[in-house]
Amino acid sequence: MLMRLPYMALTSMFTLIRLLPMSDRDKDAEIMALRHQLAVLQRQIDKPKLTWPDRALLAALLRHLPRMQLRGLHLIVSPDTVLRWHRDLLRRRHAKASRPRRSGRPRTIRSVRVLVLRLAGENPNWGYRRIHGELVALGITVAASIVWNILKEHGIDPAPERHHTTWTTFLRSQAHAILAADFFETKTLTGATLYVLAVIEHATRRVRILGATAHPTADWVAQLARNTVMDLHDAGTKLKFLIRDRDARYPATFDAVLQAEGIEVVQTGIRIPSMNAIMERWVRTCRSELLDRTLIWNQAHLLHALSEYEQFYNGRRPHRTLKSAAPLRPLPEPITEPDRLARLDIHRNDRLYGILHEYQHAA
Repeated sequence: MLMRLPYMALTSMFTLIRLLPMSDRDKDAEIMALRHQLAVLQRQIDKPKLTWPDRALLAALLRHLPRMQLRGLHLIVSPDTVLRWHRDLLRRRHAKASRPRRSGRPRTIRSVRVLVLRLAGENPNWGYRRIHGELVALGITVAASIVWNILKEHGIDPAPERHHTTWTTFLRSQAHAILAADFFETKTLTGATLYVLAVIEHATRRVRILGATAHPTADWVAQLARNTVMDLHDAGTKLKFLIRDRDARYPATFDAVLQAEGIEVVQTGIRIPSMNAIMERWVRTCRSELLDRTLIWNQAHLLHALSEYEQFYNGRRPHRTLKSAAPLRPLPEPITEPDRLARLDIHRNDRLYGILHEYQHAA
């Protein structure tokens, strides 16, 4: 739309240049033909729709003609309308020229506004006064009312109304002290059901498969809890919380063993698996990478396969949370020499008869 008016002005200029070598007789004949065509169109069209470039061009071309001559022309609009368009254009131009400059306090620069929103998002218990104090400590001089206005414009409630600890915030802040547990089951070729108990550390993503049995009795589960506590002591891991669901297979002695070591047991909500999402995700990974691709003969075969997968998962499998490192193996130094990249020699090591693949540089 903005380019239409210059385009129409340019085409009109070329039309004027075309008319210069024409004689008056030829121009009169052309005008008569155009007037007749315009009269035909006026009988067929009720009310034409003109855009503002059309109005501006007509007002500019016809403003020099006398009013009596305008009334004699066969225009698609009345002469008074053309004159009104011209007056509107002049009025808008004068109004724009005489428009006063914007007064009042200038708008806060974008970087400060972004910083205010960042502080509010990262610190839900900070009110606008606390955020203002932090800005002053950083050498940013703004009024406290500006901070309040920024928060209000973006729909951020006052601190008392948005200060609450969500489950996600709790998991992220306490990941180094959280252990998650879960039971999952699998079928053997004979149709028997075997139950597996495993735990995972939230911070390191290290998995410990505690055991598997067809009959998870209370004594068996309690003994696995004692074994887990001893393994954590040997590894020097200090935990404060254990997350588990409300499965009836967990006896009271299971929680008692953990609480005796200072580990608080946190139960998830009813039918809310997302509260134990990391453990649930590992169970899905174990099924897709191992159990769904293996025919389990019996309990001994299952324990052997899970032991192999535990070593593979903790020692070789990359994790996005750990930036592609494994829980028990840090990332090696990146290869930057072009010669080494051009002479890569990667070998594959198979586990569980080719179900799991490990890759490493040749010695």
